[in-house]
Amino acid sequence: MVAKESTDAAAHSADHDTHTRTNAFRIHHAARGADGHFAKPDEMISTADEPGHQELCEREQRLFLSAVRGEVDLSEHHEDAINSLRIIFAADESVRSGEVIRW
Repeated sequence: MVAKESTDAAAHSADHDTHTRTNAFRIHHAARGADGHFAKPDEMISTADEPGHQELCEREQRLFLSAVRGEVDLSEHHEDAINSLRIIFAADESVRSGEVIRW
């Protein structure tokens, strides 16, 4: 994600829209040619139409309300969150013990 505005002098840390904007996605191709240089240039995908901070909050609230009403199944998201925690806890244990953690 490339957040051009967050590096502008006019951007302030209290500006919520600056925190939620990506402006563009940079796709970096790591393949190299015979000469050792990257075979393809980076691609930039504009996200100029992305929502602002308030719209993101409203979308999250609508999704949450739909889940509370039983209209949306968030089981997959729940499992993803638990798996993320497992990875983080395993990484923490690995750093502390110096061992490879298998789960």
